[in-house]
Amino acid sequence: MSDILLEIENLHAGIEGREILRGVDLRIRRGEVHAIMGPNGAGKSTLSAVLAGRPDYRVSAGSVRYDGRDLLAMAPEERSWAGIFLSFQYPVEIPGVSITNFMKAALNARRKAAGLPELTPAEYLKLLKEKMAFVQMKGEFAKREVNVGFSGGEKKRNEIFQMAMIEPTLSILDETDSGLDVDALRIVADGVNRLRSPQTASIVITHYQRLLEYIVPDVVHVLKNGRIVATGGAELVQQIETQGYDSIDG
Repeated sequence: MSDILLEIENLHAGIEGREILRGVDLRIRRGEVHAIMGPNGAGKSTLSAVLAGRPDYRVSAGSVRYDGRDLLAMAPEERSWAGIFLSFQYPVEIPGVSITNFMKAALNARRKAAGLPELTPAEYLKLLKEKMAFVQMKGEFAKREVNVGFSGGEKKRNEIFQMAMIEPTLSILDETDSGLDVDALRIVADGVNRLRSPQTASIVITHYQRLLEYIVPDVVHVLKNGRIVATGGAELVQQIETQGYDSIDG
């Protein structure tokens, strides 16, 4: 097994005929957390959408390899089954579908793709209770429709709960700190940190230093004008915080 989980080379992509990513290069090893920062319109959410396989985004050049496979040749559901998880900036509501039924379908689909049997009802309910406690969600949430009537913090906590249930290999958190108060941010960050392992990796996309005080990245990248223009550590975060993105060439 290679320690390189994700390798992106010269990735160009866009939407509706407009190129947004203009040659992204990125390599992520197992066990690492990478933060991607950048101003509005830099291409951060486009990168997450391309990795997740959103069909309205088109790749015009470059390659992406995930766990030794050609990611761009995989359908969105195949990427999910292979262990890629995307936490949305704006989680969608799914009226009429309870969290319990939604997670059961998602979990069993991944198990089926891996050649594993479905969990029994007792096994599933035990796991559900364990993971809800893990992210400090009340048991009654399991009966609610997915994200319907949820506050911003509840939606983000629900996504970390989904992440805990599925145990993905590569987690992509697209501005998961958006709209969170300090208490919710700590709970979400604690969940992410507790799910770290030597075999998995995470991409944390954010505008702000605040989240990176709770989820400490191994590597920080700055994305500007569709390219990664700087890579480093905590010093980059501090430079952005004090001097802004204009202080970084690109």
